[in-house]
Order: sequence, then structure tokens, then C-alpha cells
Amino acid sequence: MLPAHHRHLCVKIDLSSPDLKAQRVQTSFLSSEALTGVVERVTFYNEENGYTVVKITPERRIPDAEARDGTVAVVGVMPELGTGETVRFTGFWIDDAKYGRQFRAETCTPIVPTTEAGIIAYLSSGIVSGIGPRTAERIVDHFGARTLDVLDNEPDRLHEVPGLKTELANKLGKAWVENQSVRQTMIFLQGYGVSAKMASRIYKHYGFNTSKIVEDNPYTLADEVYGIGFIRADEIARRMDVQVDDPNRLRAGLIYALNQLARDGHVYAPRAELIKTASELLRVDDVANVEARLDEQILLGELIAEGGGHPGGETAVYLTEYYEAEIGAVEHLRALRKTESDIMKQAAKTDWDELLAKLAKDIEVSLTPQQQGAVRAALEGKVSVLTGGPGTGKTTTLRMVIEALLALDRRFALASPTGRAAKRLSEATGQPAMTIHRLLGYIPGEGFEYDEDNPLRVEMLIVDEASMIDLLLLHDMLRALKPETHLMLVGDVDQLPSVGAGNVLRDIIDSGVAHVTRLDAIFRQSEDSHIVLNAHRINHGEMPVTDNKSSDFYFFGEDDPAAAADLLIDVVANRLQDKFGVDPLNDVQVIAPMYRGPVGVHALNERLQQRLNGSRRMAEKQLGGKLFRVGDKVMQTRNNYDKEVFNGDIGRIYGLNLDDSEVEVVIDGRYVYYDFSEAAEELILAYCISTHRSQGSEYPVVVMPLLTQHYMMLQRNLLYTAVTRARQLVVLVGSRKAVSMAVKNNKVAARYSGLQRRLKDIDAS
Repeated sequence: MLPAHHRHLCVKIDLSSPDLKAQRVQTSFLSSEALTGVVERVTFYNEENGYTVVKITPERRIPDAEARDGTVAVVGVMPELGTGETVRFTGFWIDDAKYGRQFRAETCTPIVPTTEAGIIAYLSSGIVSGIGPRTAERIVDHFGARTLDVLDNEPDRLHEVPGLKTELANKLGKAWVENQSVRQTMIFLQGYGVSAKMASRIYKHYGFNTSKIVEDNPYTLADEVYGIGFIRADEIARRMDVQVDDPNRLRAGLIYALNQLARDGHVYAPRAELIKTASELLRVDDVANVEARLDEQILLGELIAEGGGHPGGETAVYLTEYYEAEIGAVEHLRALRKTESDIMKQAAKTDWDELLAKLAKDIEVSLTPQQQGAVRAALEGKVSVLTGGPGTGKTTTLRMVIEALLALDRRFALASPTGRAAKRLSEATGQPAMTIHRLLGYIPGEGFEYDEDNPLRVEMLIVDEASMIDLLLLHDMLRALKPETHLMLVGDVDQLPSVGAGNVLRDIIDSGVAHVTRLDAIFRQSEDSHIVLNAHRINHGEMPVTDNKSSDFYFFGEDDPAAAADLLIDVVANRLQDKFGVDPLNDVQVIAPMYRGPVGVHALNERLQQRLNGSRRMAEKQLGGKLFRVGDKVMQTRNNYDKEVFNGDIGRIYGLNLDDSEVEVVIDGRYVYYDFSEAAEELILAYCISTHRSQGSEYPVVVMPLLTQHYMMLQRNLLYTAVTRARQLVVLVGSRKAVSMAVKNNKVAARYSGLQRRLKDIDAS
């Protein structure tokens, strides 16, 4: 049996690694054999997936594979090894067309050194921080061949070593225990195909108990460790020979199915649909077994089931957080509606004709009766909605609400779901605005500072781009409002709904719980401008004008996807710059309906990156499967309050520091620094983005491909949303048939949500 500090050290290597797949090799023979040697140097180590290239001095000579210095190359996915370690590999020899003869390892087992010289080399190899050659010699001189056994079982005896200070002895003893625990765990996890980076994350979460927890139920990883999810946990479990119908797998699969449905916008799932979805995702034929596990989870309170009241009368199954958010949001809106405020009392005594006339004169605007009604509704009622398309006067009406609040000396706050939208709101109103998360004092890992026990000290909250609010965010926002607070939601309900679950703005409008003003008169439109005109035509189910006679709306026809991609690249890189003098990187935003295919987000990003930022030799780095290069246009994909960057922010990579593993990005004139792991998780290329990612933002020029191959995503609200993102110019590239398909498809994908039904019951309760 291996000593304690080397148990679980035999790692089975994953030959499906992309780094291994990418090699073009000829195998000499595939019969497995062993190779033992001392690690001389680690030539390459990929912390993302553990792929490693090491040079070892083998215990026996291998002339046809040796380099001039006598070393042999070993490649494979393995734990991070240290120079001086003795390791036993099993695998087979390959002949690489570029690098010559190499040993491709399938397993990797570090061998405990037995000689005093070997132990000194092992301890000073860097496996424990703080032990260099001199310290290692002192320790081994004192304990001899028993050194490793002493470190494993009696680390306190380090105090016996002559010349070793007490503080250093304590530090080394603790470091040895921690390092060996980490090492055992890392090797254990990598043996089941977990990348080095992910193994490190798992260990940070569970610590010394990692191996036991994962062995007992690998599916806990999906629930408790950020970034793993069910798919990765299932891969680990299957490598551990967990059966397809294992109860833990079925329970985790049901939660995974509900989360997948939530990603599609659904707050709950009808029971039958959940069973069907979970069985398909899990590839389980025994539906009764899945149903039994579901009943068990409902009984334990892990999932919530609610019968009746839903379409079709079928039982609705919720994840607990969504059920609590839906119930909670309704309760808070009920409290808002039923509680009178000082603003309402003051508004009842206000001469609105006089006040609005004065305010309109002060800010030099003119309001229609409809807009005036929206202003009064915001102050006389507790919950109001202002909606309408581009150019209909939402911003002017909002400014008047703010002026009225200032005139009445009332405290208010402005917020938006994204940083980019908050910045636009502040610029449009001249008042400070922030993201909802920042307003509520969000702290990663801890939650929100403001809630029922510590509500916001405002008398009205105005939220712009409200179509982007999902159910969970609505609940968190409402929790932070005192019952006396007014809530005004501003947004275009005809745009795409939120990325998260729910259809909040539409449900609130349709429920009748709020006073709704839908602005429909178009103010902002010049004779030769077609952006606003076409946006409204699309929204009304009419084909946009695509005769290319306007100054700001163009259509380039091409039915073939590959040819359309070529045409789009030419439009972005050459034609727009030649005709309008726009900067392809700073002024143009390509928005695609889908991620896959030659005119999808992924392919267009690669091609635009090469075309717009590939002509010069610039520093570059592969991070998380994405190639980043100095000069690249990138987007932040989540709110990062430490760095003060937010989901949707776009910047340019200014520098790549390979020595410090750091990416330097300029966002809105500010330098933001990411370590490589942060960049891999938070940044994406932004030459082309999805329509959902464009929400809440505006760009000088929008270029959008529309092909019939996008049929799954050709919806009116998607096209409408993309067109309304442009300030100065829209260019569509593709087929008129695809445009027509999008315009005619007004079937907004139904989302399972109980919010509207519950809100309708507010007045009845």
C-alpha cells in the first residue's frame, strides 16, 4: 500500500483532451508499457485541462527517443509535477510529425524516493513552498530515510531539526500537511477527468473532505461548486461507474432539467413536461423511477409542487428560489399598492396643469396629454409603467417625472439592469443612475445589503430598460422598497424579454396591477431617416423599407450563408468605412441571431478578429478555449463590483502580461486588470454579439445578418430589438425571405410563469 501522502496518486489520463486530439501522430504500437524516470523540467502545463509536456531522465536508456541531453518527452493530461520528482508512467510511444518520438502517458504515479539524496531532491523540488535545498538537507540530515514518514505522521518533530527556527518549523509542518492534502485531492480528481483549474476550485470549496464528498455523491458538485454544473458532475460520476438510474443522478438531473427550462425563460415546469425533459436529458427509459425521485424531492421540500390554477390545471413544479421569488414579488407589490404615501398626499393637492406647464417651460419641452397623464400616474399611484417604441417620447416623459419630484422635494433613485443602460439613463436625464445590483448594495457571495430589514431610503424608484428584469431580480428589488415607496417601470415591452426566467414587464402590464401608459406617437424622425420608421413597421408586422434610399437603413441581399458571411465582413471592414468614415472597431456592432453556423456569433467573431485585428503580430493568449489578442474588442459578461465593470460593458485589450498572467483592458477610458482565470470567465470577444447581449445598449452602427438558416430565432421582437440598438445606421445582410419570416413571426415564446395570474388576484385578496 502507498504511504499516506501518496494514496490515490495513480491517475488515469483522459485521451479525449483537445490538446491530444490536435496532435497529428503515427502510433508505433498501442500496447501499454511502463516508463519511469526523474522529472528534469516541465516544458508545458495547461492549467485549464492539465495537459502537460515534461522532459524526464528515464531509469534506462532509450536511444531512439532521447534528446541530446538524454531526456525523453512525455505528454498527457496529468497533475502538476515538480522538477526532481520520480514518476512512473504507463502508456505508449508515438511518433509526432513535428516533435519526434514521445511517450503518451495514460496514467501517472509519483514514486516516493527512498534514498536520502532522493528525499532531499524531492523536498526541494518546489512541492512545498518554503523548503529549499539547504532546509531540505537539514531535515534529511536529522531524520534520514524516515523523513517523509515523520512529515506525514509527526510534523511537530520538525522542531528537533538543529538550526530550524520555531516559526519556520511550524510553517513547514502546516504547509506539508496542506500541500499533501491538496496534491492527493488534485490527483484524485484529475484521475476522473477534472481539469487542474476545476480541481483547485473544488478543493477550495470542500478542503480536506473533498475526496470523501465526491466519492459519496459527485452530484453535490453541481449544486455547491460554482462553474461545474450537472454536465461536468455527471461526467465525473460516470467515470466513477455511477449507474444511469442512480437515485443521486436522477435527483440532480431533475434539478438540472428545471434549471435548463429556467434558462429558456420558464419560472416553473408542468409536471409532465419536467418528467419528459429530465428523462430525455438523462437518457433514462424508466420514467416511473424519475417520477418516484421527483415525488421524493417534493416531499423533502427540495422542489415545490403547486396544483391547480395554472394553464391546463396541471401541477406546476418550481425550484424553491423561483417559487419564493414569485410569491414574494406578489406580496411586496400588494404592500406597495395598499400603502398610501406622502407623495400621493402632496400630489392630491397639486395643481397639475400649472406645475406641468411651468416644468415644461423650464426644460423647454412640450408634452402631449398622454405624456402628462403618465407623469401624474407616477406620482398619484404607487405602481406605474411607461412603455413605447423608439422616438415616442419615453425619455422626455421620464425627465418630466424627475422634474416634478425635484419640484415637490421628494427623494428618488434611478436604476437599470445593466451598467451600460444605467450610463445611458444618467446621460439622458442629467441625474445619477446605477445598476439595480449596485443600488441594492450587492456583495458577491453575500447577497444584497438592502432588503426588508434595511430598505432603500427613497420615496420613488424609477427603473429603465425594465423589459430586461427577470423574476429573481424583481423580487430582490421589491424586497428593498418600503411599502410607502412608488415604483415606476420604464421600458419597451415589445423588445426581447429578459435573459433570466420570467416575463416580468409584460406580466405586470397584462395583470392590471399598474397604471400603464403606452406611448405611440412618433416624435423623433427626420424625413430621410428610416431607423425609427422601420422599427415601428417591424413592430406592427410590416416589412421594413429596404430600398437603400434612406440615409441610415441599408439592406444587402445574399441568400447563401457562406457568401453572406463574406459580404458582412466586407461591409464591416471596408464599405462602411469608405462611405461613412466609421471606425469598424469602435463604431460598428455586429449583432447575430444565433451562435452557430457561418453567420453565427462564434464564426463571425473569429473572422472579424482576424480581419480587423490580425494583420500585425500582437501578443495573444488562449484562455478558456478563447483566443484573446492585444487590440481585441471584448465584452464583460457579468457584473464585477470590485473592478466596477458591468455586464454588457465593451472595451479593448490594451495589454497581455504573460509573466504576471494578466490582461489589461480599457473600458470607457479606464484601465481594468484581469488575471487570466478572471478573463477566461468574464470576457468574450465582442466583434459580434447576440441580440440578448445587446439589450440595454446603443451603438452608432448596427450590422445584422439574417438568413433563413436562422429560422429558429427569426422572431419579430428579436429583429425589432436589434434595429432599435442603432443610433445612426442599420445594415441588414442576408435574404429578404428571412426578414419576412422574422416580421411575420409574432409568436412570442410562451414562458411558464404564475406571476400574472397571482398579480390579478391582488385586488381580490
